[in-house]
Amino acid sequence: MSQRPIVKAVGVISGTSMDGIDVSVVETDGDTVVRPGPGRTFSYPETLRKTLQALIAEPTRAQSEPLEDLEQAVTDAHIDAIRRFMTEVGIPASDVSLIGFHGQTVYHRPEARFTRQLGLGERVAAALGVDTVYRFRHADVASGGEGAPFVPLYHRALASKLAQPVMILNLGGVGNVTYIDGDVVIAFDTGPASALLDDFILRRRGLSFDENGRLAASGNADAKLVAEFMNNPFFDRPAPKSLDRQDFHARAKGVEALSDADGAATLAEFTIQSVIASLRHVPRAPQRWLVTGGGRRNAHFMTRLHEELGVAVDPVEAVGWDGDFLEAQAFGYLAVRSTLGLPLSLPTTTGVPHPMPGGELHRAA
Repeated sequence: MSQRPIVKAVGVISGTSMDGIDVSVVETDGDTVVRPGPGRTFSYPETLRKTLQALIAEPTRAQSEPLEDLEQAVTDAHIDAIRRFMTEVGIPASDVSLIGFHGQTVYHRPEARFTRQLGLGERVAAALGVDTVYRFRHADVASGGEGAPFVPLYHRALASKLAQPVMILNLGGVGNVTYIDGDVVIAFDTGPASALLDDFILRRRGLSFDENGRLAASGNADAKLVAEFMNNPFFDRPAPKSLDRQDFHARAKGVEALSDADGAATLAEFTIQSVIASLRHVPRAPQRWLVTGGGRRNAHFMTRLHEELGVAVDPVEAVGWDGDFLEAQAFGYLAVRSTLGLPLSLPTTTGVPHPMPGGELHRAA
C-alpha cells in the first residue's frame, strides 16, 4: 500500500498537432496509485491556432522571439479550457490540489539543450486559484536529455498489471513508444505519425485529417519513396531519442508529385515502417501493442500495423484506458511527482544522466 497521500490533479496539454486542448483529472499518489477521471477537449480559437501553426513553420521565430502576447493568449486559452472542464464535469477548484500545465510546444531542439513550450504557470495559478506545475521538460533538456517522450512513467503505472513486455504506441503528430517489461522502461520517438499526413491532406483537400484512413487505404504507396524516407540515420540512432514535429517535412516533399490517394498512402506507409523500425531498440518483441493518440482511429494505420507486427494491436480502450486523455492525465500525475521530488524521466526514457525530477511550482495567491 502507498504511504503517500492521494490527491486530485488536473492535467492539461495541447499536442504538436494543435487539434485541441486536452484536459483531464487523475487521483494519484504520484507513484503506484492511479485513478483516472473524465476528460474533455476544447478547441483553440481559430485565429490563435493558425498563428501557432505559422509560428512552428518558422523555427527562428519560435526559438528566439519573445512572443509575449502569444504566450499570454496560449495561457488564457488553457485557463478557459480548464474552467470549462471543471464546470462541465462538476469539479470545484477547491477540490483540486494541483494543475499540471504542459503548455504548447513550438520548438524542440534537445541537441542544443533547448525546448520551448509557450505557457505561463504563474498566470494559471493566479487565475484559477490552484497550485500549478509547469516547465516539465526544461530540467531534462538542460541536463542533456531528449525532453521527450514524457508520459512513460504514467504508462508504467497504468500497465503494472498487464502481460509484459508490452509496447504503448502513441500516434499523435509525432509517434512515440513506451516499452515496459517489469522494471525495464524504454521510450523514444519513432518518427512521423499523423503530422506529415495531416499537413498533406490539408494542402490537397483542405481537410484537417484523413478520416479513418480512407484516402490512404484507397491509394498505392510508392515503395521507392518510402525507402528513401526510411534511409535516415534517425532510425538507427539508439534510444532514447526525440523529434520535432517538422523534422521530416523537407525530406517528404517527394509525395507532391503523386496523386492525393497515392501521396496519402505513401506517407501513411512511412509512419508504419518507422513504427516497425522501433523494434530495433527494445530487448524483446512485445506480446501486445496498445495504441493511443488520434492515429488509433485510423483504420488503415491499425490494419497495416497488425499485418506487419503479427501480434495483437489494439486501441488502449481495450484495457480500459482513455486514449484521448492519457497525456493530459499524465501531466496531472507528473505534477504530483514533481511536488514530491520524484523523477519525471529516466536515462532509458529521455537519456538523462540519472533519474531526473523537474517541473516548476507556482503557488496560488
